[in-house]
Amino acid sequence: MTPLDLVVTPRGTRFLGRYFPCTIGRGGIVPAAAKREGDGATPAGVHRIVGMLYRPDRLAHLPDWALPIGPSDLWSDDSADPDYNLMARAPHRFSHEKLRRADPLYDLVLITDWNWPHAEPGRGSAIFLHAWRRPGYPTAGCVAFAPQNLRWIAQRIRPQTRLIVKA
Repeated sequence: MTPLDLVVTPRGTRFLGRYFPCTIGRGGIVPAAAKREGDGATPAGVHRIVGMLYRPDRLAHLPDWALPIGPSDLWSDDSADPDYNLMARAPHRFSHEKLRRADPLYDLVLITDWNWPHAEPGRGSAIFLHAWRRPGYPTAGCVAFAPQNLRWIAQRIRPQTRLIVKA
């Protein structure tokens, strides 16, 4: 492990000598081989941070490698889509998530390399780090933080920082 690794532990996520409360998927942590689309689980393993997205109308002063989320930006979660587990643009005929949401959950999103960039259909899409709804409220498989903690982390990570989720 390196100092820039984010390590999910039973106490929360450890990063740069600090612990941050976090929530994980409603399906708990599962071995990577068992992860399936829609199971609500967070896959165990080592996942690289490969991107950062943000709402420019709500946030500023992010690292220069962060990309703005536009009104038509989507994330494909449909195994039949040739763009499965990739960013897409509206209109999009396959199942997807809107990245520009009315709530603040995706105001700042760190993208992991789970099942990316060459997605295997059905293995699950979009393991993001994002803001939580509230403490203890599970995600659909992502790792979620208090918004201020997510911003603190985002200011200090680098591309290829690793998210380590232990089973």
